[in-house]
Amino acid sequence: MTYPIRVRACALILRDDSVLLIEFTDANGIHYNLPAGGVEAGESVTEAVIREAREEAAADVEVGPLAFVYEYAPHRCDHVYGATHSVHLIFDCKLKEGSAPVMPASPDANQTGVRWIPLSELDKIVLYPNLRKQIADYAARRTGTPVFFEEHQLDKYPLPSS
Repeated sequence: MTYPIRVRACALILRDDSVLLIEFTDANGIHYNLPAGGVEAGESVTEAVIREAREEAAADVEVGPLAFVYEYAPHRCDHVYGATHSVHLIFDCKLKEGSAPVMPASPDANQTGVRWIPLSELDKIVLYPNLRKQIADYAARRTGTPVFFEEHQLDKYPLPSS
């Protein structure tokens, strides 16, 4: 039996003591998410971060270090967000020169905005998942110590001669 785990790529974009969030309005009211989504077949995690930032905020980003990881294991929290187990890889991203986040031409369903939310006001919004404390803590310490590596970034062993 297989047990699929969805991998989600997330952009944490911090600027001037604010974080870029995607605003949604639905039956539960207004809530926010980081620019994020599932990694597609044939795509690396960092490529997915770039694509999601572009799709959800019309933003071009440079993907930096892995900030933190969030896991949603439905069986451990009464399936509050559904039945799909997921791991969210949240990367510290910077906007590329000249990139200004705006509402995309084809927004996600129920997407109503792209907002810079001051870190000091995170406790006043509904953020899914509720990573308000983790975002504020990360913003305060941003060490930039690499903890995520892709195979193409590693030193190669010399191939044995035949």
